[in-house]
Amino acid sequence: MPYDLIVIGSGPGGYVCAIRAVQLGMKVAVVEKDKTFGGTCLNVGCIPSKALLHASELYEESGHLFDKMGIKVGQPELDLPAMMKFKDQGVDGNVKGVAFLFKKNKIDTFNGTGRIVTPVEVKTADGKSESIEGKAIVIATGSDVARLPGIDIDERRIVSSTGALVLEQVPERLLVIGAGVIGLELGSVWRRLGSKVIVVEVLDRILPGMDSEVCRQVQRIFEKQGIVLKLSSKVTGIKAAGKTLEVTVQPAAGGAAEAIEADVVLVSIGRVPFTEGLGLEAAGVKTDNKGRVMVDARFAANVPGIYAIGDAIAGPMLAHKAMDEGTAVAEILAGEAGQVNYDVIPNVVYTYPEIASVGKSEEELKEAGIAYNTGKFPFTANGRAKTNLQTEGFVKILADAKTDRVLGVHIVGADAGNMIAEAAVAMELGAASEDIARTCHPHPTFTEAVKEAALAVDKRAIHM
Repeated sequence: MPYDLIVIGSGPGGYVCAIRAVQLGMKVAVVEKDKTFGGTCLNVGCIPSKALLHASELYEESGHLFDKMGIKVGQPELDLPAMMKFKDQGVDGNVKGVAFLFKKNKIDTFNGTGRIVTPVEVKTADGKSESIEGKAIVIATGSDVARLPGIDIDERRIVSSTGALVLEQVPERLLVIGAGVIGLELGSVWRRLGSKVIVVEVLDRILPGMDSEVCRQVQRIFEKQGIVLKLSSKVTGIKAAGKTLEVTVQPAAGGAAEAIEADVVLVSIGRVPFTEGLGLEAAGVKTDNKGRVMVDARFAANVPGIYAIGDAIAGPMLAHKAMDEGTAVAEILAGEAGQVNYDVIPNVVYTYPEIASVGKSEEELKEAGIAYNTGKFPFTANGRAKTNLQTEGFVKILADAKTDRVLGVHIVGADAGNMIAEAAVAMELGAASEDIARTCHPHPTFTEAVKEAALAVDKRAIHM
């Protein structure tokens, strides 16, 4: 008897899709090429990087902030193997959690590489293969690191995000190629642990796509922390020079090159969909010029019975976006009205301070010709932030000039990643800035800055 649904990939999108489908009465199978479940996010992405970000932040705080609060602990000593073990324990717990959920929901799992033929062929690591049949197939294969032509990633000295999470010692000099989310997060980790970090970015700004005012402020903060940012620059070559690497960097527009020595180079120029080897071309499934599966509003490919979600299709490469799409496609297959509101997808950069946004940036609103009002409130005027010595950053709310409906919220500050959820709920419900302003917020909290920014849209903030 065929499965109602076969999900290829067990990352956030895939496992959520599978579990929701079971809840809706389907018989489900999941195909996973790796030995463990959870995909890039749980194994070599979101979870391990956040563990190191958390541990390295505490390490830095203990050495530079505790004494200001009357806590005498002496100079902290780094035990990198123990920190890596802490990270690995977090990964192990989350990976086993997904395995437990599959077992609890009676989802059949197949370990091997899935290929879409009729039926689905699963090839195991030892070369054996078996076939499974399904009424519908969801491609949830995630993404892989993007490569730079002419630069070979060996995951020892020239690393991707995967290698940067398992370095055996703190590099004296770390050069990061790309000032996006991954580059800045992992650059922050190793800077806190003692590396001299240089970030090379081909564009004239960091964090492409985010609100430019936010980027200008956090750029100053990162530079103050000691990260060297070389913008409008590109890496044209890397060669070994004994125990170090010699990196050739030149202006993006052309000009004289310079050589920079580094012990480790992190290539973090983005990610590409992991769709090779699925047999898409042979199956007649259309993909775009980036290898992403082309789908309609119901996540359906051009071939009946085949669907795709997450990093395998267009849109922001975010785990929570994939999760929502996994839920939606399962509900659609069950005859329900599954949907994803792409105007309300939060984005968080887990540096310190954190950077979070949801909705439109000022640049996007200007380009679209939408009139808007702005409300800003700095954490320097927030009671909890001042008490905690966490005053860097601000909250900015963009609201429609005519209707006052919230169009975008941008936060730089401690715990911004949690605070942005309030804005997302408000926007999902079509709230006006006035609605946020008139909602009672607990005192003293960082969230009061969100209320004050909403008040500032109407130029009536209380505490500044």
